[in-house]
Amino acid sequence: MARKPVTDIATTAEAAEDAALPRAAAVHSDPTAPASAEQKPLPKALSRRPVKEKSAAEWAYERVILYIRNFEEQLDPAQEVAMGFAGGDAGVLQIEGVGFFEPDIVTFYGRDEEGLKTQLIQHVSQLNVVLRAVPKLEPAQPARRIGFRLEQGWTGGEAGDASI
Repeated sequence: MARKPVTDIATTAEAAEDAALPRAAAVHSDPTAPASAEQKPLPKALSRRPVKEKSAAEWAYERVILYIRNFEEQLDPAQEVAMGFAGGDAGVLQIEGVGFFEPDIVTFYGRDEEGLKTQLIQHVSQLNVVLRAVPKLEPAQPARRIGFRLEQGWTGGEAGDASI
């Protein structure tokens, strides 16, 4: 049986660290937006055991908690977090940001039809996206073009670089 050629050389410590640390990234239309869950370091409690030792359910559960905590940090005292389920009556999300959290979560940030801050956290096995042209929330402002900001991650920086 032939071996694959080695293209990247790493020390044992680097290989172990790469296997233990999940990758995550997010790009938002507003570069001054608060840091999202993908852009923050994982709490030490989540890093004690390598991801490969966790079940998909446990790992998804931990990340959903990170998303909820991060979302609540941005609410004012008169607001609470609520959860909606994607499906037939999920509504429309005006996209202001897109993120991922390996191995299986994709996140969409934006506003619903009423202009309320909304975030959809989706398992990749359930990923269904409909793109729709909708009126701008602020007619006097220039249109936000998130696709161009997302492309910067491919051409100008690392996927996990929060400065993109």
